[in-house]
Amino acid sequence: MIAQPHIRPRSATVADIEELVRLRGHLLSSGTGVYVARDPEEDAAWRRAYRAWLGRVLAGPADRVHVTVVGTPETLAACAIAVVDERAPTARCPNGLTGWVQTVVVDPPWRRRGLGARVMDHALGWLRAREVSAVVLQTTEDGAPLYQKLGFAPTGEDLLTLDLRGDSIP
Repeated sequence: MIAQPHIRPRSATVADIEELVRLRGHLLSSGTGVYVARDPEEDAAWRRAYRAWLGRVLAGPADRVHVTVVGTPETLAACAIAVVDERAPTARCPNGLTGWVQTVVVDPPWRRRGLGARVMDHALGWLRAREVSAVVLQTTEDGAPLYQKLGFAPTGEDLLTLDLRGDSIP
């Protein structure tokens, strides 16, 4: 039986970095998504870069990026990243502050127990406190029901991507 993780969401610290890399591996190390590593070298590269990025983000002020976790540094059960992005104002986002939520991951043994909703609530609260007007995210088919329950709706627009490094994206 798996021990019950500490289920109260909290802000990540540098002590959580290795577990955050492990959790993100569920998204980037296997599967068919556009962001998935295509070979062991790409897998090692994203892991190195993500560790360094987390080190900078978690050691600095949490003014533009916030990482929410559930669990202990030894064993994280879930995470979510909220990013504040300043864009040109729109009618629905007059201050131009848009939130981007990414890397919402629940470790497989803990899925369907409400941990995704907990980290999302915490991340959305952090974005609200920064006067973010709108929040955007990408989802998988499995994640869509959670986000719809939280009030997210399809935009009707396609998300397109272009790799400026020149690599072809499948």
